[in-house]
Amino acid sequence: MITFAIYNLKGGVGKTASAVNLAYLAAQEGYKTLVWDTDPQGSSSFYFGVEAAVKNEAKKILEGSVDLSAAAQPSEYENLSVIPSDLSARNADIFLSELKQNKRKIISLLSSIKKNYDIVFIDCPPGISLLHENIFNAADYVVMPNIPTTLSIRSFETVTSYFKENGLDKTKLKCFFSMVDHRKNLHHETMNEFYKDKFFFKNYIPYLSDVEKMGIHQQPLFEYANSSYAAQCYKDLWKEIKKTCIH
Repeated sequence: MITFAIYNLKGGVGKTASAVNLAYLAAQEGYKTLVWDTDPQGSSSFYFGVEAAVKNEAKKILEGSVDLSAAAQPSEYENLSVIPSDLSARNADIFLSELKQNKRKIISLLSSIKKNYDIVFIDCPPGISLLHENIFNAADYVVMPNIPTTLSIRSFETVTSYFKENGLDKTKLKCFFSMVDHRKNLHHETMNEFYKDKFFFKNYIPYLSDVEKMGIHQQPLFEYANSSYAAQCYKDLWKEIKKTCIH
């Protein structure tokens, strides 16, 4: 089982759209795929039309009163299941701080389902906290979408410094540019500068309305715009991720 955490310190950079679309592509290729929504907004849960089966389920998963495998619900797409989030996820750090070995809880939970799935995508909330350190420890790869702007790149540099200062494996970090606007010279200049860094994939996701319409359709992009340029960009990115990360 390979675990990808789709993460950024900053919000609004395309994490959820990427988690949903990459998971969909993996499932379409026959991988038994799980999306674990850990963001209290529950956006990836919304896109897949899945809601928590019990009240405060996110809290109960961390506390151990709900098994991770039991929380996973099949989506309407073959090979793709979802662990939905709810507002109780906002207090994840409080729950984790009360546990022994509280930086390894997510590893323990994932180990219980490793025979059930080929690939897990964790849709992460923004920030850096105890929850995120759990996820960093548990994930095989931390995949970061970055808008090619000053503040987004600054968040990328903050995360790389955090990994170094806390003894985390920097080779887990894999990044790509998202919401790229070809009309902006700054985007092109930033991308050209950071492509020198091996952390970044060559393929990127442009800023296109077809991606934004996921919320309207409440579906992955490929269900309503499979022949679009945006869909092709996600397919190319997934192909590069597979080549780099899945052996």
